[in-house]
Amino acid sequence: MANEVCFRTLEYLKQPWELEEYKSRGGYEVLTHILKNKVGPSEVVETMKASGLRGRGGAGFPTGLKWSFISRNAPGQKYVVCNSDEGEPGTFKDRDILRYNPHQLIEGMVIAGYAIGATVGYNYIRGEFWEEYERFEAALEQARAAGFLGDNLLGSGFDFQLHSHLGGGAYVCGEETALLESIEGKKGQPRFKPPFPAHFGLYGRPTIINNTESLSSVPVILKEGGEWFKELGVENSGGSKLFSISGNINNPGVFEVPLGTPFSELFELVGGMKDGRKLKAVIPGGCSSPVIPGEQMMDLTMDYDAIQKAGSMLGSGAIVIIDDQQCMVKMLDRMSYFYHEESCGQCTPCREGTGWLWRVVNRIENGKGRQEDLDLLESVCGKIAGRTVCALGDAAAMPVRGMLKYFQEEFQYHIDHKRCMVGAGPTKGLG
Repeated sequence: MANEVCFRTLEYLKQPWELEEYKSRGGYEVLTHILKNKVGPSEVVETMKASGLRGRGGAGFPTGLKWSFISRNAPGQKYVVCNSDEGEPGTFKDRDILRYNPHQLIEGMVIAGYAIGATVGYNYIRGEFWEEYERFEAALEQARAAGFLGDNLLGSGFDFQLHSHLGGGAYVCGEETALLESIEGKKGQPRFKPPFPAHFGLYGRPTIINNTESLSSVPVILKEGGEWFKELGVENSGGSKLFSISGNINNPGVFEVPLGTPFSELFELVGGMKDGRKLKAVIPGGCSSPVIPGEQMMDLTMDYDAIQKAGSMLGSGAIVIIDDQQCMVKMLDRMSYFYHEESCGQCTPCREGTGWLWRVVNRIENGKGRQEDLDLLESVCGKIAGRTVCALGDAAAMPVRGMLKYFQEEFQYHIDHKRCMVGAGPTKGLG
């Protein structure tokens, strides 16, 4: 019998997404304690405020504060929505949560619903994440069968239904109000704000929308305490954070470290540069965050304030590490094409401006650039940034400005010599 138990335990350890393995690590204990002991919802919200947890999807808005915007006693339905539409280039941490730890996300969403008085939740999953979608669906079935979802949870009188919603593959639906429009069956385009989702959200009802990592952090915060979590990090950047690290490195992957960790330590964790090449630059928070030169990055810590002071953003924690054999014009060509393709077309500055940015950068990359193109890029950026309903316009403009700020000599070399300063030369043209 003992051998059978050991064997089954090993099997579960190979499958961390299974309910029994999650429960063996203390899973659903926090939810059970809250429901059995009728912990006050306001106490839950105050603990989240004390934790200093900021939204892990990119905006960095304080999670507890967002929850407090909803009046729990307001009549009518309320909703909890998880944003698992992980479309920012370079970001892949939320995918791993869905794949390997879906029950912690479920527990976090149920607790969030209890805190704000919501009885229904939706997890909006990126359309390409089919394996992760299936795994989350399986976890939902397990949670329902165990009494952690449904009516009268654990005999507490609290009801909570949770559903997954598969997106259609649009990057713009990572914007919270476009996500709500998509769940409602409409075209995924951002809404004008105000009103904000806390007052007029899904189906016109009060709604909180949090990132996958944010909601998955809820159970451990409530178990260990808000102050404990806050002290893991630094001032204004509480807790630990998942970082998706990719690029020209030896050991890419997802790493969890306390906020405030020096970038140099993360650089060691990923094993340094491949093939002994030199560090050239780092994109610290996903492709929408401006690039930072490698030498400058080595002196920074990974927290919201430090990266902002350096002129970029921590964003979703998607770090792209670039070596000295990469052409920055070619990189920007690819990024600009992405934002041009993903614009929903609602706002004229974004719809037209992202196309202009890509065509001008592509012209420079393919040896057809003109001297006036450098000023033209800056001019177009100025006509996009801050002039759109959502942040996609800014996301398209910021990488351009970052590249021109630190690597303008490469753009100038393309214009003067009709080829790259580094690598094998320009990419193929538009066809």
